[in-house]
Amino acid sequence: GYPESLTDPSYHAQLLVLTYPLIGNYGVPDENDRDEHGISRWFESDRIWAAGLIVGEVSKRAYHWRAKCSIGAWLAQHRVPGICDIDTRALTCRLREGITLGKIIQGLPPSTPLPPFTDPNLRNLVAEVSIKQPRVFNKNGEITILAIDCGSKYNQIRCFIKRNAKVVLVPWDYKPNPNEYDGLFISNGPGDPEICKKVVENLQFVMKNQNIVKPIFGICLGHQLLSTAAGCKTYKTKYGNRGHNLPCTHSSTGRCFMTSQNHGYAVDTDSLPEGWKVLFTNENDKTNEGIIHKSAPYFSVQFHPEHTAGPTDLEFLFDIFVDAVKSYKNNVNCVIDEMINEKLKFIPTIHDRPKKVLILGSGGLSIGQAGEFDYSGSQGVKAMQEEKILTVLINPNIATVQTSKGLADKVYFLPITPEYVEQVIKAERPTGILLTFGGQTALNCGVELQKSKIFEKYNVSVLGTPIQSIVDTEDRKIFAEKINAIGEKVAPSAAVTSVEEALEAALQIGYPVMARSAFSLGGLGSGFANNEDELKTLAHQALSHSDQLVIDKSLKGWKEVEYEVVRDAYDNCITVCNMENVDPLGIHTGESIVVAPSQTLSNREYYMLRNTAIKVIRHFGIVGECNIQYALNPNSEEFYIIEVNARLSRSSALASKATGYPLAYVAAKLALGISLPVIKNSVTGVTTACFEPSLDYCVVKIPRWDLAKFNKVSTKIGSSMKSVGEVMSIGRTFEEAFQKALRMVDENVNGFDPNIKKVNENELKEPTDKRMFVLAAALKNGFSVEKLYELTKIDKWFLEKFKNIIDYYKTLEKLDSGTITSDILKQAKKMGFSDKQIASAIKSTEVAIRKLREEFKITPFVKQIDTVAAEWPATTNYLYLTYNGSTHDIEFPGEFVMVLGSGVYRIGSSVEFDWCAVGCLRELRNQGKKTIMINYNPETVSTDYDMSDRLYFEEISFEVVMDIYDIERPSGVILS
Repeated sequence: GYPESLTDPSYHAQLLVLTYPLIGNYGVPDENDRDEHGISRWFESDRIWAAGLIVGEVSKRAYHWRAKCSIGAWLAQHRVPGICDIDTRALTCRLREGITLGKIIQGLPPSTPLPPFTDPNLRNLVAEVSIKQPRVFNKNGEITILAIDCGSKYNQIRCFIKRNAKVVLVPWDYKPNPNEYDGLFISNGPGDPEICKKVVENLQFVMKNQNIVKPIFGICLGHQLLSTAAGCKTYKTKYGNRGHNLPCTHSSTGRCFMTSQNHGYAVDTDSLPEGWKVLFTNENDKTNEGIIHKSAPYFSVQFHPEHTAGPTDLEFLFDIFVDAVKSYKNNVNCVIDEMINEKLKFIPTIHDRPKKVLILGSGGLSIGQAGEFDYSGSQGVKAMQEEKILTVLINPNIATVQTSKGLADKVYFLPITPEYVEQVIKAERPTGILLTFGGQTALNCGVELQKSKIFEKYNVSVLGTPIQSIVDTEDRKIFAEKINAIGEKVAPSAAVTSVEEALEAALQIGYPVMARSAFSLGGLGSGFANNEDELKTLAHQALSHSDQLVIDKSLKGWKEVEYEVVRDAYDNCITVCNMENVDPLGIHTGESIVVAPSQTLSNREYYMLRNTAIKVIRHFGIVGECNIQYALNPNSEEFYIIEVNARLSRSSALASKATGYPLAYVAAKLALGISLPVIKNSVTGVTTACFEPSLDYCVVKIPRWDLAKFNKVSTKIGSSMKSVGEVMSIGRTFEEAFQKALRMVDENVNGFDPNIKKVNENELKEPTDKRMFVLAAALKNGFSVEKLYELTKIDKWFLEKFKNIIDYYKTLEKLDSGTITSDILKQAKKMGFSDKQIASAIKSTEVAIRKLREEFKITPFVKQIDTVAAEWPATTNYLYLTYNGSTHDIEFPGEFVMVLGSGVYRIGSSVEFDWCAVGCLRELRNQGKKTIMINYNPETVSTDYDMSDRLYFEEISFEVVMDIYDIERPSGVILS
């Protein structure tokens, strides 16, 4: 949302700090592209209003299909300064104590004293941004809206035009005449509401005229001005609310929505006069977010329902306002408060709270279903215990934490099959059952039990997502029908039950096609077929795994994007994490390199897919957590929904660890009928769980394959899962996180190394488990980004990042230990190069590079994952190291005991070693010792936020463990 934010008049005379890690990634669209009303399509005004831009990292090139130029070129064109390589997290920590005056000075500071700071808030900023002459949009509209321009955004005008209103935009100090319009709108704008006394006087004049009553609607500054005109007081907040994920609760219905905001002033509700009431409240800091008159048609909101950049969840407020305007125009009085209540009314289905709950585990580990369900099941048990509910667990896997003593009240080591589960139900008589915490195994078992009416027989309620919703998402035919019913699209496909039907369907859809089994795990029995013979082979294979086979149109080469979505029984919905596959569609998500947050989507694409995700989860009636996967055309806004998993999945474990949001724990609470706003964010301890996490870092997940252990097994990767585990790395830049992740997967790899594999174009076209190293070799051999895009269909933005690493590799190879400078070494560390990797490039040793680094004082900084990008003080113990910083987030008192985790799952080392690590942490805690855990496997319980006093999501290598040791000075280290 940076093009929208920079052109937002509310940012006039402000230095804008953006903490999101993808500034400039999708470039800047064409400024001359206008709609039929002459309004710029992609911006919020006709110029950049922010005084300057401050970011951590900026993309110098843009490859998005809509990009006209890079952000740097655009800023230069408008003569607006920008500064990058700033530790925006440290700056945010400083700013949250109180907004400060600042300057950007280019070059060295002058020797003479700098001129004094001038406070822009003392100027009339509204007068500076407001238009000078009235301007009319959509002159043939059905109703006339007089819009007072205090710094309005174009999208407010677009929202009115979309509802067929004529908009007359007038200067800020224009005196409204009620005979000239049908409805009055007061826009957002910059600065202190106290300075806009003229607008307040004009509003009071209109509101006092009882002979002509017409609806009034205010947004942001417009809210503060309407409140002041009504008799309220405003005050300056310490920090304000700025961002796209601020939760606001509607006072009458208790429903909570994500909103976009930018303001530093708030309305004091204690000063609310007679006849007015609170409309919305900020769920985090409890500041006012809206007021409404009980009978007159006047209301205003502090947030931006018209978004851009940001969510669109409350845009219906424009519908309410326009409907009220039409009503009053036709001399029919209406109460806006009642209209909003009616729109937001939702009747939940709440089961009686169970006294005893049965939780189905996932059974033995298999490809596609591993330790992530130990993690989700363990969190589910903890959530139940907090609510004083007895738990009975069925899981035959002895190597798991969830089956250990001290977690569930009772554990049955039995197969997860309908016969055995029925026996346990008969013996234990639980009143509730959780099916979504044990992967596909538990789901399939639950579906069978429902079909055979076992739950009905023993009076057991299925908690959370109803069984029918699970069946609707798993049965491909029903799924496609339900998606089409809400106007969304799945890829053209057909559900078949025989080879003959499959061949017939493929002829109708057109080759190439993808075939996959329904109700299967990890893409079992799926693949691509270019002709009849290939499809025959695939269909025979797939129908041996399932009764139903799905034939899909092949979208190979499209982007694959997924969202983790959460919904409670009261219809509050949030998206917790969005992730993008580096590999294009055609490779199973479990086989793909995944990055969070998505790096190549524009604000428009991000919210288009987010809105669809929320629409889908509501339509299916899912309560708890689900995962939705999309195919997005890389050259347009066309997209298809691939699938919805109405359960916790491997992606959920990754999203939990990537954001710090405990998805499984929250999903368990929601299954009991607790609402999202009531649940506390256990990471910050002060904010609500009804919010969308802010990421000021980049996460990369890479799978691990152990294919070398098997003879004659193809190393090609595709739509069926072969990986046995995965790693997750965190960095402040993509390059840093990516190189860390490669080392985590295999300790014998130094990073993105161009010397491991030879160039092979077939391996670039047909991906294998080692494709990344073939890509590195190709870049070193001079392959262009364009050529590699043709071969791999990996987005050019990612290829450019890979090229940055190889180019720096070449720079290092020209040096030796005598010629490498502090700046070159520091830049290498910022790009994720390990000491060993640098040593290999300059023909030195790892120990020598470490010594040199210490001489140059180049050491990593410890940063927190706090879900709020440092905007709120957080007590989180969830940490990572980065060289892209300037300060530590925490203090280091010493006296901790450091425990090393077991790293990535591989054949021969799996969840049993996580059980060992967790057992060790628990015993140390019992003995009163403070613990540090180092691990990088997102599927584990040991990397859960509440298992240790400090969790470092980091590499387990000599360099990193020693770095943490030097920083933390622990009293001991446990390696075994």
